[in-house]
Amino acid sequence: MTSEIFEQIATENLILMATVGSGAHGVAIEGTDDHDEMGICIEPPDYVIGLRRFEQWVYRTQPEGVRSGAGDIDRVVYSLRKWTSLALKGNPTVLLLLFATPSLETELGLELRERREIFATRRAGLAFLGYLTTQKRRLLGEIGQKGVKRPELVEKHGFDTKFAMHMLRLGLQGVEYLRSGFILLPMAMPEREYLLAVRRGEVELNEIVSRCAELERELDDLISTGQAPAKPKVAEPSPVIDLMAALRASAEGAKAKPKARTKAAA
Repeated sequence: MTSEIFEQIATENLILMATVGSGAHGVAIEGTDDHDEMGICIEPPDYVIGLRRFEQWVYRTQPEGVRSGAGDIDRVVYSLRKWTSLALKGNPTVLLLLFATPSLETELGLELRERREIFATRRAGLAFLGYLTTQKRRLLGEIGQKGVKRPELVEKHGFDTKFAMHMLRLGLQGVEYLRSGFILLPMAMPEREYLLAVRRGEVELNEIVSRCAELERELDDLISTGQAPAKPKVAEPSPVIDLMAALRASAEGAKAKPKARTKAAA
């Protein structure tokens, strides 16, 4: 019953939805990828100030624990509170929703995306760098189990080439975000073609690890010397808190679900 309630909350209060997987980055290979979607909803007031909590609703074509295959859907819809908390920590995955082409967007979703600059801080660089370093260690088998996610790629190429591609993609986008406060989706050439070459197994592991180390150094330098604020401003007065309050007030004042403006997914 809880899952059904959460689904209702997510779908009836949705303000933003977009594709955030390989297709959004422009590095999908036809017939091989699942479909990753992310959204934000404004949870009802009694799930904010009451005893009940709603943080996210997850829908998967495959049962939990079963690996998604080509065409399968992996969808997560965060509450505004949860998404904002992750964005303020610089979570690379949730930040993508600010730059991906929406498949659904209400006026409130558009307002959130138009204020994306308030989330661009050097703290995000620490998150990008932390994930990048962890993924490099996993790729090399220093932590976790090397290649456990896609054994067929390990058998064919000697390592998980899709994992390696996304590792480098994360580093490239982290550098881009710290330099400009923006992440271009789909990714620009020649970076996109290089990542596809990595995915196809056309780039040696040693070169991939070397490029990862270069991106780690670039991120580390930008964290120290970049022009973005060191961290988000969450103490009063705070643009983040002001935005959250304005979005929630608009949603509650409407007394009904805003009419969505649909767009083609990335």
